[in-house]
Amino acid sequence: MEKIKYELTHNNSVARVILNSPKGNVLDSVMMSDLIGLLGTFDSMNALKLITFEGEGAHFSFGASVEEHRKENAAEMLSSFHSMFYMLAKLGIPTAAKVRGQCLGGAMELCLMCNFIFADSSAKFAQPEIILGVFPPPASLLLPLKIGSAKADELLITGKTINAADAKNAGFVNEVYKDWDELNSAFDDFVNVQIAPKSASSLRYAVRAARFMFNRIINEDLKLLEDLYINDMMNTSDSNEGINSFLEKRKPEWKNN
Repeated sequence: MEKIKYELTHNNSVARVILNSPKGNVLDSVMMSDLIGLLGTFDSMNALKLITFEGEGAHFSFGASVEEHRKENAAEMLSSFHSMFYMLAKLGIPTAAKVRGQCLGGAMELCLMCNFIFADSSAKFAQPEIILGVFPPPASLLLPLKIGSAKADELLITGKTINAADAKNAGFVNEVYKDWDELNSAFDDFVNVQIAPKSASSLRYAVRAARFMFNRIINEDLKLLEDLYINDMMNTSDSNEGINSFLEKRKPEWKNN
């Protein structure tokens, strides 16, 4: 089964990208490679006005593969994952996430990178990396930019899960709908009214201008947090214990170092 499905809609102006590995749509190395390859084809599609992301089935995504967070895999995993953020920043094409069910970890980070997030009432958001003894580099930059440091600290340091209504109140979800059908109907209206009538080239300039500081932070600081993750945190006992205990389905035994 292909781990990414893709189609053009709205007179070929919208690229609909579907994470296609239910039930969890885990962003493993294969899915990430497929996704990065697909994004690379969009730069030359001059009529493209919007890229949308959604998950096949009941959930957006459970996030990046925990197995690939192991110390021996972490550097390669983060490098691949972060290349997607650099690519989206460079493309400058408007992006939107359509979320139902679980949206965790790296999946929430992908949504945070989008210009718009639309959710139905089943959506749950979390950056639970701290529960595994690690931290999320992109979210550590993106959440404060989107919702301010106080609320971002709460989510990043506790790893708590919040529902769609709380995510909207926090400021990173644009709209919440009763169910998936209502979301899709409203989203179609949004595209037809707010996106489709506009120039594709002008939209790209608008995104680059609106995200001038946002993209500069991603391009300059994400590598610094990647280095902190790989070269410092992954050399601690607890970061490795957190990952291993999760995979072994047991309670972690922290050494606090």
